[in-house]
Amino acid sequence: MGITKTEIFTEEQNRLAVMLKAIAHPARIAILEQIIKANACICGDLVEELGLAQATISQHLKELKNAGLIQGTIEGVSVCYCIEPKAWALLQNQLNGFFNLYEMPKSCC
Repeated sequence: MGITKTEIFTEEQNRLAVMLKAIAHPARIAILEQIIKANACICGDLVEELGLAQATISQHLKELKNAGLIQGTIEGVSVCYCIEPKAWALLQNQLNGFFNLYEMPKSCC
């Protein structure tokens, strides 16, 4: 597999790819769903809710945070996570724009 030449793509294309790559795992989608469902910061409930090992969840949280989709705050000895609203809105807008590029043709192959 060749090296990805990110510099030949727009900043928006690269950013969307990073965010989509971060959510391209069922565990990460489940984590995001739990955070959204709670509508608040989640500290340690994910292990019980998802049935995954703490180390596994921590790795997935790290990927989501590196992509900017969630943010974490330290409360005592635990780290609490919530959706990063600006990144979430950006992702939503970019996906809407991406899907709106397609217009159903009258005929297709």
